[in-house]
Amino acid sequence: MTSTHLIEEIRDANLSYLLLAQQLIREDRAEAVVRLGISEGTAELLDQLTTAQVLKIASNNVMMCSLRFEDEQVWKLLSNEKKDPQVSGLHAAILMAGKAAEQCV
Repeated sequence: MTSTHLIEEIRDANLSYLLLAQQLIREDRAEAVVRLGISEGTAELLDQLTTAQVLKIASNNVMMCSLRFEDEQVWKLLSNEKKDPQVSGLHAAILMAGKAAEQCV
């Protein structure tokens, strides 16, 4: 993969992320704040962006979104093929919710 192609992929990911974030925020702001791991202020800013602003921000060659957790246990739960995906997904969600609650304190 060339660096030019990689930059294009990053820009596409940024655009997809920003559009999805806006959609989530407009449908249910409180849920979007939790799912996206953003503040209420950031949600307000994203909600107010015009299409031109979204395109300008998305064209940046730096990823706008990042992995929200670095807990090895969560990754193991989500990637374990031997366990029921619903059960391990629920367990991972509980662990992530606990991490989010810790960050708010």
